[in-house]
Amino acid sequence: MAVFAQDTLRSSRDTTVSLVLAALIVLSWLCVHITSIFFVDWSVAGRFVLAPVVIALQCWLSVGLFIVAHDTMHGSLAPEHPRLNRAIGRFCVFIYAGFSYGKLFESHHAHHRHAGTVDDPDFDADHPARFWPWYLTFFRRYFGWREFGILTIAVLAYLLILRERFPTMLVFWALPAILSSVQLFYFGTFLPHRVEEEPFTDRHRARSNDFSPIMSLLTCFHFGYHHEHHDRPGVPWWRLPAQREAALRAKAS
Repeated sequence: MAVFAQDTLRSSRDTTVSLVLAALIVLSWLCVHITSIFFVDWSVAGRFVLAPVVIALQCWLSVGLFIVAHDTMHGSLAPEHPRLNRAIGRFCVFIYAGFSYGKLFESHHAHHRHAGTVDDPDFDADHPARFWPWYLTFFRRYFGWREFGILTIAVLAYLLILRERFPTMLVFWALPAILSSVQLFYFGTFLPHRVEEEPFTDRHRARSNDFSPIMSLLTCFHFGYHHEHHDRPGVPWWRLPAQREAALRAKAS
């Protein structure tokens, strides 16, 4: 697998921060997943009102899983430990939806090489400004027979284990996964790369949103600062606000 050149400003502290944040995201996702499906009795009166909060939290954490895996694709999670870096990426995309890390890796690097062109696997040249047609094209490209087979096995396993509690799996795993895919696509692909009247400024064919760091974190783990990501793909997700601020200062000077 080819990798991008690493950011020369990386330090061992950055790796530690990235690994700690990745661990928090993955462990939080697992905790919410296991607890909500296996241990919480949602038939208790009044408890169902918490379900939307749990679904929203798991949706956000699912976005985080993918962003952690995305950093591993650029070797920016743990550059000094490439095997650990890849293992974490593989685990994240597998528990997310049974995705093939190798396929995602190759497609994402092709996206960076050919952003916003017909050779970009994340771009829909037929619908460059329409959300739902582009999303459906995007979904079909990445969710294939392999993913369908893995998820079918997982669903059958949950059915055998949960029996009458099986709907909890659909509510607290399947639904957040689907919602997170829409969230990831909207904030991380569609808004940054859609074709608008104002042309793109450079070969990256990407733009960044103007969200505050808090809103940026809540919407897509700072992946909406997308031009900065394309300009410096070796910068981990949690450093993108600083990268965005530096870019704005440079533009203003």
